[in-house]
Amino acid sequence: MKLAQFLALLPPRELWVFGYASLMWSPGFAYREKQRGFVYGFHRALCIYSHRHRGTRAQPGLVMGLCHGGSCWGMSYRLATRRQRDILAELWHREMRNYVYLPRFVAARLDGARTAHALTFVADQTHRQFAGDLDIENTARLVAQGRGGRGHNIDYLQRTLAHMRELGVRDSHLERVLVRAKAIWGQTPERSRGLTPVDNSRGGQTPVDKSRRSKLI
Repeated sequence: MKLAQFLALLPPRELWVFGYASLMWSPGFAYREKQRGFVYGFHRALCIYSHRHRGTRAQPGLVMGLCHGGSCWGMSYRLATRRQRDILAELWHREMRNYVYLPRFVAARLDGARTAHALTFVADQTHRQFAGDLDIENTARLVAQGRGGRGHNIDYLQRTLAHMRELGVRDSHLERVLVRAKAIWGQTPERSRGLTPVDNSRGGQTPVDKSRRSKLI
């Protein structure tokens, strides 16, 4: 689907965008409202090979995608109506460069029992850059080696987990990947001094993303 085709399908209503990884901490666009959102039927996973932003073709990294099954907490943004098309064009250029994602509208549950009709980007499981459901060791090795135009892959995962914690959410699988990736990176001669451990301590119980409870389909 091309951008013009997608814009033609936009509903005549206020539009929200649901972010579950870098869009949580670096949306890159203006918005009128920001709220924690919950989407059922999809989970976040490190499932897409990154050849540009967090890796290269020779040494790919991994970035997040939404996959079918489970549920996902993230950040929802309400766009200003008069700037919707401009913002969506910017998002399209950012997220759809290689068409590794499928733009989809989902029902995002917001605080206060509201539900938003939100745009998000789902992993295209037929795309050549779709990595699938890798084990912790292989995932961590890709994260440890990945460095691209937007920085190190470890930083990407670390920031995502930090913002998940700000939402009151944890994912033990991704946390284990981060720990192992840092251990692998620490064994390399060119390790970065700028990467610091993430403090995973948090009082009380927190919601858990159900990303490991459903296999990819």
